Amino acid sequence: MTALVVDIREKRYPAVGRADAAVALRDLRFEAASGELLCVVGPSGCGKTTLLNIIAGLDRDFSGRMTLPPMAKGRPAIGYVFQNARLLPWRTVLENIELVMPPSEGRRRRALDLLAATGLGDVAQVYPERLSVGMGRRVALARAFAIDPQLLLLDEPFVSLDEPTAQRLRLLLLEIWGRQPTTVLFVTHDLREAILLADRIIVLSPPPARVVASIPIALPRDAQRDAAAIEAVRRQLLDELGDSFGTL
Repeated sequence: MTALVVDIREKRYPAVGRADAAVALRDLRFEAASGELLCVVGPSGCGKTTLLNIIAGLDRDFSGRMTLPPMAKGRPAIGYVFQNARLLPWRTVLENIELVMPPSEGRRRRALDLLAATGLGDVAQVYPERLSVGMGRRVALARAFAIDPQLLLLDEPFVSLDEPTAQRLRLLLLEIWGRQPTTVLFVTHDLREAILLADRIIVLSPPPARVVASIPIALPRDAQRDAAAIEAVRRQLLDELGDSFGTL
């Protein structure tokens, strides 16, 4: 079942001062199936974050259409994990999770379970200023899954982390997603990361961005954790698509 249809005819930024108007996205179309994990890759500045902001409803100034999965009240549940954790500094880790959850008798138990799943059970009462960057990203993941979203958007959530920490968080994402399936759109500039995570990779062109390839990843999930297998797929994709991947 299709969970997401993206059909953006054009996203244009108006001229500001001496800067000319710029077209960020044009004729950008793709679909995502329910429960599919899609990774979006493309050159730096091609409009990947702009795309997520449009899907999330944070940017409505575009021409085209967006079809999202309806909920009972006619609105989809969307979780969004940004590059920065964006935690409220005056609330504890646990309160940051509970804040996004609807009031219910089991809310605190579910929030604590998510923190335990992300290895943060012992910092539930800690304030964000005492967390490392990697721990903050884990809290952001827990918070996104706390609303049980039908669509989860992640904008390079592991960028700038050291590789061992980033790898632990990638595997954590797969673990939580495996227990709580949802449609995922994960933006990254790292082709290896995309191969590890994705059911399918969407490749964007330089701006104005459009989809230049939609590539299923046929590796079994266990093989997707194997560095040699990932590198073999990466080289194959680069050979097949050449300059489409740029320096990914």
